[in-house]
Amino acid sequence: MAAASVGLSMAIISIAKLFLLIGGLASLLWTQRTAKAANLLAKTYTPMAVLLAFFAFGLSLLWTLAPQADALGSVAKYGKLTVIVMMMFLIRDRREAMYALGAFALAQLFLLLSSWGLYAHLPVPWATSDMALTNYAVFSSYLDQGIISAVFAALCWHLRCLAPSRLGRKLAVLVAFLALANVFFILQGRSGHVVAIALLSVAIMWELPKRYRPVVILLPFLLALGLYASSPKVRERLSMAASEVQSYSSLEEPVTSSGIRLNFWHRAVQIIGQHPLGGAGVGSWSTEYNRLQRAQNPQHPPIDGNGNPHQEYLLWGVQLGIPGLLLFIGLQLCVLRDSAKMETPYARATQSALLALAVACLFNASVYDAQIGDFFCVLLGLLLALGLSQPVNQAAAFPPHEQAT
Repeated sequence: MAAASVGLSMAIISIAKLFLLIGGLASLLWTQRTAKAANLLAKTYTPMAVLLAFFAFGLSLLWTLAPQADALGSVAKYGKLTVIVMMMFLIRDRREAMYALGAFALAQLFLLLSSWGLYAHLPVPWATSDMALTNYAVFSSYLDQGIISAVFAALCWHLRCLAPSRLGRKLAVLVAFLALANVFFILQGRSGHVVAIALLSVAIMWELPKRYRPVVILLPFLLALGLYASSPKVRERLSMAASEVQSYSSLEEPVTSSGIRLNFWHRAVQIIGQHPLGGAGVGSWSTEYNRLQRAQNPQHPPIDGNGNPHQEYLLWGVQLGIPGLLLFIGLQLCVLRDSAKMETPYARATQSALLALAVACLFNASVYDAQIGDFFCVLLGLLLALGLSQPVNQAAAFPPHEQAT
C-alpha cells in the first residue's frame, strides 16, 4: 500500500504512511527478524545515516530560532526519512520486494495514463489537482509529476528485465518512452525536464562501451539542445527561465519563479554565513528569512512558517549549518555506497532514483516537501530492499553481472 500510494493523492499517502508506521512498530515489537535479515541491515550505511539526520534535526530543537510550532512541524516533515528504514526493515526477501515494486509500478502507470487522458481531454474524475485541466497534473503539481514521470521512465528502462516474457520487456520500454514524452511534451515543469535529461544521459552512458562513456559530459547539453529545438514546452520554459534570471537584479521585489528562487537562495546563504556551525535550528527558515527581509524593507509581508528556500541543500544548511549540508550529502553517498553492492539492474535503478533526488533538490526542497518527498523516501527504501535482499530461490536471481558503477 505504501509503495502504491506515492502515485496517488496526498490523503492516500498519509493513510499508507500511518499503516506503515503501525506495521513497522508491530514488527519491531512482536516479530523476530532472521539472522540473515538482521545482518543485511547491519551491513548497510543508509539506515544509520537516516537515523543520524533525524537525530540532528531533533537535537537542533534545543537552539532553534523558530517558533515551537514551526520547529515541531519541520521535525515531523523530516520524519518521512524513517520510511526508508521501515521499507528496508519490513521487506524480508526479494519476493516481497517484487510485490511492492509491482504495486508501485501499477500506481505509477495509472498516474501516467491519467495525465495523458487529461491531455486528450478525456474524463478523469479522480484528478484532484488544481492544475489538472490546465497543466495535466493528476494529484499534485506539474512540478512534482514531471519529476515522478522522469524517475518512472528510468525505472521501467533499467528494470525491464524483470517484466515477464519478451512482450513484457517491450511494454516496459514503451511505458518508459510514454513517460519521457509526458515530461518533455505535456508537462511544463522545468525541474522535471532537467531531471529527465540527467537520467536519460546516464542511461545512455551505461549502454555505451566503457571507452565511450566520457561522452556523457556532453550528453546533457546535446539533449537539451535537441529538446529545445523539438519540444515547445521545453523551449518555452527554458526561454522563460533565462528571461526571469536576467530581470531578477532589476526588480526590487522578485515576482517570477526564478527570481523568487534566486532571492531565497541569496538569503539562505546569508543565514548559513551567520550560523555556520549549528545552523539556526530546525524549522527556522521562515523566521530568519522574514528577519533579513524586514531589515531591508520594514514593510515586507512575512512568509508563512514551515516554508523553505526551494533548495534542499541550502535548507539543511540553514537549519543545521555547514555540518547539516555535509550530512545531507553524506546521506546520499551512503545510499550510493549501498547500491554498489547490488546486481547491475537494481543498482542502476537505485542510482537513477538517487540522481533524480540530487538534481531535484538543487531547485526544490524535494525531501522536505510533502508528496514528492514521500515519493523519494518510499522509492529509495523499496529499491534498497529490492536490490540488497536475497531471492527466495537463488536460481531466480540475475545471472552474474559486472560490478555496478
